[in-house]
Amino acid sequence: MAETREKAGLLDSCVIAFVPSRSLSGTMIDQFSQIVLSHGGEIIEPDRRGRIAIEQATHVVSSTIDFDQYVEAQAMMVPVVTTTWLKNTISRNKVAQVRPFSPDPRMIFSNVVLTCADIPAMDKETIIGATMALGGMESKDLTKQTTHICALSMDHPKCIEAQKKHSKCKIVLPHWFDDCFKLGKRIDEGPYLLPDPEILRTRPEEAVKITSSQHLDGATSAIPSTALSVEGASRGKLTIFAQKKVMLSWDLPINARLKKILTDLIQGGDGVVIDDVEVCDMFVCQYRDGSQYIRASQTGKDVGSLAWLYHLIVHNEWTSPFRRLLHYPLPKNGIPGFKDMKITLSNYGGDARIYLENLITASGATFTKTMKADNTHLITARMHSEKVDAAKDWNIEIVNNLWIEESYADCQVLSLSNPKYSHFPPRTNLGEVIGQTFLDERRLHDMYYPGGEETLDGVAKRKRKINDAAQENVYSVGQAAKNFDVMKDSSPQVTNSAKGTRAAAAKQDLTTPAKGRHVRSGKENDTPSVVSGAASTSSRSAKAKALSKIQGLAPDIALYEKEKKRAKDGQGPWGGKRAADQIDKDQTNKSSSPARKQPDEEEDVQQSLPRKKRLKLSLPKINVRICLTGFERWVKQPAKEESERKKLRAMGIHLVQENVPCDYLAAPQMVRTVKFLRCLARGVEVIDSSFITACLESSERPDIEDHRLVDPENEAKHGINIETAVARARVNGGSLLAGVAVYCTAEIKNGVESYRAIAEANGAIFKVYRARGGATIRPTTVEEDGGAAPEPVYLLSQKSPSEKLLWPRFEEMARKGNMEPRIVVTDWLLDVAMKQELIFDPKHLVTRYFDENKF
Repeated sequence: MAETREKAGLLDSCVIAFVPSRSLSGTMIDQFSQIVLSHGGEIIEPDRRGRIAIEQATHVVSSTIDFDQYVEAQAMMVPVVTTTWLKNTISRNKVAQVRPFSPDPRMIFSNVVLTCADIPAMDKETIIGATMALGGMESKDLTKQTTHICALSMDHPKCIEAQKKHSKCKIVLPHWFDDCFKLGKRIDEGPYLLPDPEILRTRPEEAVKITSSQHLDGATSAIPSTALSVEGASRGKLTIFAQKKVMLSWDLPINARLKKILTDLIQGGDGVVIDDVEVCDMFVCQYRDGSQYIRASQTGKDVGSLAWLYHLIVHNEWTSPFRRLLHYPLPKNGIPGFKDMKITLSNYGGDARIYLENLITASGATFTKTMKADNTHLITARMHSEKVDAAKDWNIEIVNNLWIEESYADCQVLSLSNPKYSHFPPRTNLGEVIGQTFLDERRLHDMYYPGGEETLDGVAKRKRKINDAAQENVYSVGQAAKNFDVMKDSSPQVTNSAKGTRAAAAKQDLTTPAKGRHVRSGKENDTPSVVSGAASTSSRSAKAKALSKIQGLAPDIALYEKEKKRAKDGQGPWGGKRAADQIDKDQTNKSSSPARKQPDEEEDVQQSLPRKKRLKLSLPKINVRICLTGFERWVKQPAKEESERKKLRAMGIHLVQENVPCDYLAAPQMVRTVKFLRCLARGVEVIDSSFITACLESSERPDIEDHRLVDPENEAKHGINIETAVARARVNGGSLLAGVAVYCTAEIKNGVESYRAIAEANGAIFKVYRARGGATIRPTTVEEDGGAAPEPVYLLSQKSPSEKLLWPRFEEMARKGNMEPRIVVTDWLLDVAMKQELIFDPKHLVTRYFDENKF
């Protein structure tokens, strides 16, 4: 009992918020939340906009820093940690430190647990201190948690013990830590691994495999060179734009067709495309220039490039435009100081080469595929190539990719005397650390959109203060490694302060260059030029204009066809066949002179009449889309429904079905209908259907905030607060049941399709179970599953005799697949969808449910 009480109070001082992502699903969050609560902790639920009250949290648990409140957490100094922190805390029965469990990639040694072997005392202190400053941990002894042993040979007892126990920890030379510290980046340990390290047995000039960098995915160019695939981008429901207002700037190099595709994708994800920079949430443009860019940046909007927008659509996950250099708009006239530079590349391939070519051009320098004597800089990933040899002969500056990346991020040409820019590990291609440099928001503010504080509203001023505070805290973290000569991505002040001391130590003797070599054109790394942009062809433009014209004529064509049908009996109103016959008769009876005037007069009538009709049929722009359910006003009154729908449409209110993006879900109370639960899964605001009644009776649109759904009776009945359910739904993003298999018997009451719609709206894998045609769960052993605990699989069923016969077969199939069978009533799915929380209560088991409720 004492142990139970001790564990229950382990997290009693912790208030924890979870951030969902692809690697931290809603199911995992529910499991971790139960663990936190069972140990005395408190969970912060997101609000109805899906935002977390950061100021109330003591810890934010996330697998990534790619969420829109990360800057706010930095500003308030609330630690962001991975789930490993929680596991470590529970397993050790002690609240763990937060620094080693940060998801920030700039903490390059996070998840590193180091122990040193036969290392000199001074070197040992330096290595341990720098490793801990950059997110690592030290272990005096070799333990199960140890990930790295720093040693000079395999003779030390720690190394011998690790070999005997077949430990997964890596035994590395201290050279690896030294190279990582000098670069400020974590490189692959492979060439430094004992007992046979590659850096000691292989000559530096021998070829090294060119590795790819995961940090360049969708970020090689500010203007994507490939077309956006609508099918690829919409494999799942887009949730990244939910409740967001997006503005596409006029300077984007996109044609009308591409703009329509982007608009449809954003609107399909419950977002809105607008043209007002003051009220938008995201502003997408090409250049850091113009009044709209300045205003959007000053007011704290998310400002990014077209590549950033593509990245959001393709990955359906938030990422900051400051995270990748070309996800932010380009400097229109380049970076000051780069204009007269001619830069070439060596030892880079694939996306890394394309990225650097575009970055050089964006900075304002001239990129050349081949090197000549008039080149000013060579950027290389290694110190061995024909271009490197020629650059040494011609006294051309040789640097690695960190120089161009950090210069671009700092908006100025950084000094070449910094040792990190001329450091090349002997058996490493630096292409593996490319794309890890962040932009400095404070530097951008000073350079491109200074001032403006006097015109900011309260929200914008708060964002400005948060950004400034976050940058201050980032810099203080960067200072931790200063004494260890670890060159991190730092502020201009830190770089400048170090510049003088390093420049004095880094001066080299100038020598007379040897006779220059002839560099053959196209001899090395000659890749096709990168073509970027999305210009439209004349053919596409003509098609777009024709389609637009046809769409504009559609109402007139419909009216014409309608009049033709009404005139079949010869007694219909004027128009159609009667009008045509009358015109022919008049032309025959009249004289030749009036007859010549008649066509012109008739043409005038025909041109003016449609214009009048279009004015009558024009409707106001739709600005509110509502999905309506449980509304009894129109029951068995289709004529009244049609009339009042038109009245609502004339007020800018459009009633839509549940499978169409909407702004609000309207219902008289909390109801477990398919419409209600499908819309709720998208995190749509829920209002009372009295709003519709008020609009119809007053012919005016009241304030929608006065009609939020308040239903304490049903909230108590279902054990859920409606605002909490909406907030959870926004966090879940339609993925509450992602990866969860839900089966359903074919004879289920209310039909299979109703439950399919609800389950799939929440991301479940839904199948009908008939116990024939073979097993649909692959037989798997515990060993094949990596020793993981069985995952639950659900079968929706009732207690009819035919359905009972299916239960043993379903249980057998599930257990053979190392899964836990749960045969439940449909109320389980409805409760989960209503609460937007993956829970399981044994009362939902079909055997127990019908016994307790006496059906």
